[in-house]
Amino acid sequence: MRDTEVAVPDLAGWRRKRMPYLPEGHRFEVVPDWVCEILSPSTKRKDRETKMPLYAFYEVQYAWLIDPIEHVLEVYRLNVGTWVESGRFAGADQVIAPPFEAISLDLGAFWSPRGPALV
Repeated sequence: MRDTEVAVPDLAGWRRKRMPYLPEGHRFEVVPDWVCEILSPSTKRKDRETKMPLYAFYEVQYAWLIDPIEHVLEVYRLNVGTWVESGRFAGADQVIAPPFEAISLDLGAFWSPRGPALV
């Protein structure tokens, strides 16, 4: 059973009706509505192959995977226990993506400017 498995997302969010107040202490026992993982060469495999299935098992409704190296945002929604990609955005796209449809995000602002390599 998965009782002892814990996955800590890089970012998480809850609808206010599900978590009207932040819990006291360091543990959040309410499953997030949205999670976001920032992919890196050392974590992307774990994020995709271990964490995403675990988030689906616990019925997190939305997941974002951000690849700051490739400048890509992948947006997923849960549908009957399976992740369905609902959008893939790149570069400087303007993004309206669940669960944040009320705002438009400037994806270009997510990426660090690329400059000359430091020696």
